[in-house]
Amino acid sequence: MTNSPPRSLITRLGIPPTLAWGYLGLLLFMIGDGVESGYLSPYLIDQGISESRVALLFTVYGIAAGLAAWLSGVLSDLWGPRRVMWTGLAIWAAFQLFFLLAAIPLTSYPLMMLAYGLRGLGYPLFAYGFLVWVAGVTPRARLGTAMGWFWFAFTGGLPTLGSLVAGGLIPQIGSYATLWAALVLVAAGGLIALLLVRDDHGARRPRGTGEGPVATLAGSITILWRNPRVGVGSVVRVINTASQFGFFVIMPIHFTRTVGFSLTQWLHLLSAMFATNIFANLLFGVLGDRFGWRRTIAWFGGAGCTLSTLLLFYVPDAAGPNFPLALLVAAFYGATLAGYVPLSALVPTLEPKHQGQALAALNLGAGASTFVGPAVVAAFVGPLGVEGVVWIFAGMYAVSCVLAHFLKLPDEPGTADAQDAAAQRGDAPEGTAAGAAPAPA
Repeated sequence: MTNSPPRSLITRLGIPPTLAWGYLGLLLFMIGDGVESGYLSPYLIDQGISESRVALLFTVYGIAAGLAAWLSGVLSDLWGPRRVMWTGLAIWAAFQLFFLLAAIPLTSYPLMMLAYGLRGLGYPLFAYGFLVWVAGVTPRARLGTAMGWFWFAFTGGLPTLGSLVAGGLIPQIGSYATLWAALVLVAAGGLIALLLVRDDHGARRPRGTGEGPVATLAGSITILWRNPRVGVGSVVRVINTASQFGFFVIMPIHFTRTVGFSLTQWLHLLSAMFATNIFANLLFGVLGDRFGWRRTIAWFGGAGCTLSTLLLFYVPDAAGPNFPLALLVAAFYGATLAGYVPLSALVPTLEPKHQGQALAALNLGAGASTFVGPAVVAAFVGPLGVEGVVWIFAGMYAVSCVLAHFLKLPDEPGTADAQDAAAQRGDAPEGTAAGAAPAPA
């Protein structure tokens, strides 16, 4: 019997050790990206841009983000994740400069649309390129936990710590200068991730990727119907954060002008909401590896968000500017959003021979949510009001709870195929702890 060397703390936590600096860089990048999330909407309205135009601006930004999220998986197959992340960093920095030096000083809506819209290509290329990198180096038995850490860093910045930074800086240096601080944070995080991570998977195409560029691009779309479960997973991913991006448009205005909170209080609520979310990301990542990815998504994600979305509106609406009570429902909403974390582990496992294409489809859903949410607001806030929009989002979450039950893995626990596949891989299928015997058929 030989004694294996002790594992490092990072490994025991479930973080791929070669990517540790990447997680830190992602956190700083997303803090910078999230600085504006809690106040850009009312700031632009104060500059004379109408509410409907602001919603349209956010929608265009989301369309660009959706396109980039899809391309992040495809381009990672073709170029390697590192090059995709460099591209995202360069786009974000260049168009943020354009936004700050030209669009805002001139109060030009067409320039804002151009600069802010194209900047939407930046963060998905960087963040979801790193997501592909994580999927390429993590064993399946620990994939849910590794993805939990990814979303911990992602939502730790957007919007949790980003909003907290904004809440601290705006009273000191003003709203416009705070947008410059966001650029500094994004540049610092991007350079840390790209210069300090040395893992080989970032510089080459993933193993087993033999298709050419055209086939890879086409495959990332056709996989939605070639493997309907991947398509369903992509739809569930759209629903996951659609309300989040829709609420960025209407909730700052609703909470400050209707409920009666100050802007600083709203930013603190937003920070608390997603502070809960980042720790829940870790919880549901680990829980998904043990309780089952599909069950975690359906019940903690779909059913949980159906309830929390309604409470987020009705409790403050009835209680008024009661900060402790609003804090409670905001934290609950943030926690339930994390119930979808196992999707990032489940969807690529649904298509083991084309994981890059499956992640591209999932990223397409993630990016699409950034414009579906504001688009729902733009289309329905006029005729239905904020309350009607909230009910639409709650209904979408109820649908996702049903859809999640169709996301069955090829080797569900308790089948002979699952036992054979697990024995060959040396890991455990969904719902089975690593190293434990599968349940009898």
